[in-house]
Amino acid sequence: MPERIEFQRELDILHRDLTKMGAVIEKTMDDMVEALITQNVKLAQDIIDRDDEINNMELTIEKECILLIARQQPIASDLRDIAAILKIITDLERIADHCADIAKYTINLSKEEYIKPLIHIPEMIAKVKSMVKDAIDSSVKRDLVLARGIAEKDDEIDNYFELIIEELIEIMKENPNSIRQCKELMLIVKYLERMGDHATNIAEWVIYTITGNHE
Repeated sequence: MPERIEFQRELDILHRDLTKMGAVIEKTMDDMVEALITQNVKLAQDIIDRDDEINNMELTIEKECILLIARQQPIASDLRDIAAILKIITDLERIADHCADIAKYTINLSKEEYIKPLIHIPEMIAKVKSMVKDAIDSSVKRDLVLARGIAEKDDEIDNYFELIIEELIEIMKENPNSIRQCKELMLIVKYLERMGDHATNIAEWVIYTITGNHE
């Protein structure tokens, strides 16, 4: 098999595995919001346990990248693609870590009634999930427009972060007994804000892969 065809075949496998990792993380984010809203301890624990699976996926893709570089000695543009995949899987793994962190707080809060209905937090999670999905899709499809649009969504995440934090501060002022729960909800929102940052990082690496420049 000609070297270029073999290289493309192996690169396609990398993108396929990246897509699989992304799908697992999207499922984890769906479970995360359900566990948080319904205070489902079993589902939250499943998310924590799944973190090992995602870590293993990261290691597998990392090894595939290194072997591909060693075997095929790719040209500069191909090397950018592989380097971006290595960066992307690191950000995806961190997103999974934050899902597990939120699941732990979900368990902590499972035996008490929420101080207010969870409305903005699930909305924020939906926005973050959309960012993560777009980031993965832009990588696999090499879609520059999609990648550049992710930065705009990050502004929406920042707006949600500020809105929710302000709401929680007001609740703590009115009800000092709510301080512990509010603090844990603030940490959950902070993890969500970081997930948005990781999705933005992925988009920036996709842009670099396609253009050769950091924007």
